[in-house]
Amino acid sequence: MADEEKIAKLQLLEQNLQNFLMQRQAFQGQLLEIESALEEIGKTDAAFRIIGNIMVKGNKEELKKDLQQKKEMLDLRIKNLEKQEEKIKEKVREIRLEVLKEMENEKRGAGK
Repeated sequence: MADEEKIAKLQLLEQNLQNFLMQRQAFQGQLLEIESALEEIGKTDAAFRIIGNIMVKGNKEELKKDLQQKKEMLDLRIKNLEKQEEKIKEKVREIRLEVLKEMENEKRGAGK
């Protein structure tokens, strides 16, 4: 792979990494909201669900179960994104090392 191709691939990987980071942050924000809602639902007898532009009283246990499922789903998504991020980071490290080695070799060759 030519230097230009490696640098382009490196830029693409870094863009992907940034996208994963933004997604993960969004999911973590949602997770905080759900954890807060679960904490609050535990402190009250009445629970409400927002549907469209209105709030409707709901079954507390059903709402709690729904929030728990959403929390588990978000946890899985975050873990999956973290795994993908780590793979991309490793690939970025590999390509950077390759590019740096090639640049050093070119300098040595030009210095002769």
